[in-house]
Amino acid sequence: MTDLIAYTDGACSGNPGPGGWGVLIQARRGDAIVKERELSGGEAQTTNNRMELMAAITALETLSRPSPVTVVTDSAYVKNGVTSWIHGWKRNGWRTADRKPVKNAELWQRLDAAQARHQVRWEWVKGHAGHPGNERADALARAGMAPYKAAT
Repeated sequence: MTDLIAYTDGACSGNPGPGGWGVLIQARRGDAIVKERELSGGEAQTTNNRMELMAAITALETLSRPSPVTVVTDSAYVKNGVTSWIHGWKRNGWRTADRKPVKNAELWQRLDAAQARHQVRWEWVKGHAGHPGNERADALARAGMAPYKAAT
């Protein structure tokens, strides 16, 4: 059986500022990587949280058919948001517990729709701690940011 793992990361130079997102998708059989795909992109004026969300969204939207997938992120914001906070936000009409509009609601809604197609397991890893998949996703995010950073 093949396991899919998507390593995701976002980066921003200034917050807000130029930003990028990166995704490394691996198909594995046991410990063997049988296929890899790298994706990256960015925006001229954004935030780190938006780029973290875009990485996760892109990873899930890229999968061509419903699949079991593990999404590995170093963003507690993304992991906690999608596994816990989102349920209350949806009940409250995309408002927080104190009735304020949810920040990045359109991206949370897009992530919610993207994950509904799949069987997603969310995993958090500490960023910049030498985890190979996370480090590659970080490098992709920085590469996605580079054209926008150069323009500033």
